[in-house]
Amino acid sequence: MSDTSSSLHIFNSLSGKKEPFTPIEEKHVGMYVCGPTVYSNVHLGNCRTFISFDLIYRYLKHLDYSVRYVRNITDAGHLEHDADEGEDRISKKARLERIEPMEVVQRYTVDFHKTLVAFNTLPPNIEPTATGHIIEQIEIVKGILASGMAYEINGSVYFDVQKYNESNNYGILSGRKLEDMIHNTRSLSGQSDKRSPQDFALWKKAEPQHIMRWPSPWGDGFPGWHLECTAMSTKYLGEQFDIHGGGMDLKFPHHECEIAQAQAINQKSPVTTWMHANMLTLNGKKMAKSTGNNILPSELFAGTNPVLSKAFSPDVARFFMLQAHYRSVLDLSSDALEAAEKGYERLLHSIELLADLPKSKESSANINDHIQGYYAAMNDDFNSPVLIAQLFETVKLIHRVKQGEDTLTGTDIEKLSKAVNAFIFDVLGLTLTTKEQDNSYLDKALSVLIDLREQARTNKDFATADRIRDELLAKGIQLKDGKDGTTYSLSS
Repeated sequence: MSDTSSSLHIFNSLSGKKEPFTPIEEKHVGMYVCGPTVYSNVHLGNCRTFISFDLIYRYLKHLDYSVRYVRNITDAGHLEHDADEGEDRISKKARLERIEPMEVVQRYTVDFHKTLVAFNTLPPNIEPTATGHIIEQIEIVKGILASGMAYEINGSVYFDVQKYNESNNYGILSGRKLEDMIHNTRSLSGQSDKRSPQDFALWKKAEPQHIMRWPSPWGDGFPGWHLECTAMSTKYLGEQFDIHGGGMDLKFPHHECEIAQAQAINQKSPVTTWMHANMLTLNGKKMAKSTGNNILPSELFAGTNPVLSKAFSPDVARFFMLQAHYRSVLDLSSDALEAAEKGYERLLHSIELLADLPKSKESSANINDHIQGYYAAMNDDFNSPVLIAQLFETVKLIHRVKQGEDTLTGTDIEKLSKAVNAFIFDVLGLTLTTKEQDNSYLDKALSVLIDLREQARTNKDFATADRIRDELLAKGIQLKDGKDGTTYSLSS
């Protein structure tokens, strides 16, 4: 840990500015991040958000904070249009595929975890589910009703936004004004039970065809989408905690509603620092499954999406994402990924050189300036692109020392190596496994040799064909002839 840790500043979406970070309890951080709604494969935009908060989690741990990181799984209550209309997304998927909703949940929760493991993200300390906290959600609805900030009608319970706004500020996070929202909203249709279009569901009555339902004081139903995060964050982090994160698209209405719910039941603002990660676009356009301008992590790793020139490893994709600040829009393209791949490989190659640099009696360069630069970047609202730029300044130094243009003592080399490794592997979360696992160049080289061997066999030049096979075998590469052609395997 550096003595610069006390200067950590974080951009707070609530105030709209960077603020010095002071946790509620010294040396302890409570952090809640909105997790996925598990009704489909996690997409790269979601992954960018979780990688961003993984970086934040890693750096807080690097600064020796004790962090309780809670990230939920939404497995009920998230309606199609985020506005108390349509079907529950998981129930709809289950109905279309004629399977149980929990089969949908299990399938896509497994996919979510598998994908985040590939991206080398650390798991949260607690990963609660909405369906596992129905009792807590019902109790919160009771409390909000008792506060007078909600009303029950026909088995549903809605939050009364206008009543809340009489003594609070609905729009404090998003910067929206309730008067403007009311002015710009059409009047309710006669089919709605809401008193006002701005009101949102705390508990929804389950219609006869609705699969996911639970008993409540107001009849069988299911919780509103916004309610789960208030219930789980309060249970595991308390009525007030340090950091609440999520994607920029959740600021309104989801996070705005969370603030209102918590304020209504606890009479205090639930979070001191709100953080929002920005979106990932594809070739300059918003990612959307409906338009086809979309790419899944599995397609990225396999290179099977037509927008890609080839496959890219999870490490390269992670490095690419961290080259942009978490609050800025990042555009993904094949060219940008290829550029990131070259930079990533150059960075790792330099790290390999660092351990074998020549040791001198004196240092001509001040390595403390480099190390302080790493901390200065991350203390400035987790500025990973500036951190990476600082690491490449160190790469230049490494090459100058190797070429004899600069000198470092053995002590300085060891100190610099420790810091560089900490920031590349522990903070940025990159790994060295990619180069070992990437056989694309080996595949290309062996395909040439396999073609030459096949040509020799066609020409009845069996001596050359056998020589290729035997010399590859001596190098630990075994060719296997089959009806579908020749393949290879590596011997251990």
